[in-house]
Amino acid sequence: MTRVYVVVEGQTEESFVNEVLAPALTARRIYLYPILLAGKGGNVNYARVQKDVLRQLKQDRSAYCTTMLDFYGLGKDFPGTPLPPNLSNLNKVTHLEQAMSGDIIAQAPGLRPDVRFIPHLQLHEFEGLLFSDPTAFANGINQSNLADQFQSIREGFPTPEDIDDGPTTAPSKRVLRLCGSYRKVLNGTQAAKTVGVDAMRRECPHFREWFERLEQLGT
Repeated sequence: MTRVYVVVEGQTEESFVNEVLAPALTARRIYLYPILLAGKGGNVNYARVQKDVLRQLKQDRSAYCTTMLDFYGLGKDFPGTPLPPNLSNLNKVTHLEQAMSGDIIAQAPGLRPDVRFIPHLQLHEFEGLLFSDPTAFANGINQSNLADQFQSIREGFPTPEDIDDGPTTAPSKRVLRLCGSYRKVLNGTQAAKTVGVDAMRRECPHFREWFERLEQLGT
């Protein structure tokens, strides 16, 4: 049995881990436990993330720790910021993840974070994953009439993870503009169940890489 603590930034990600991600890994005897980031409000700042990650690594020294944090709205104090110019979306998050890993290793090398810590930033936010299957997404929020519009958004980008981080054009902002009744925790989780992890893995390369790293912990 392998235990993995997942430091998440909000209730949407907490629900996603509990109801979608964890069931997909239990067959491999990998058990996920979401840890809601300490503190409330504002952008996700690194001091909070660092504190929670180190706490989990220290409290359960036979377990692993990972993160599920949105790149969109990330605080300016993260290791690796400001970002070097002209990076691709994927390179932006991998640059920050590597910087996070380096910082945690430097803070507590005795806890073996080089092995036990798997940093992950979601490109650009949770709702991007839902565009992996626009029709399933629309059905999952009981708005099947929006399937074509969701598909049109999806076709405007190379992958769902590339749907941008603008204050009015981030994935969740696009959804809210089309469906004002959308609620991230309730509707987002139901949509994620309908879309399914397989579609997310197929369409979202960075998510797929993270999921496969978690899968390998069970081997």
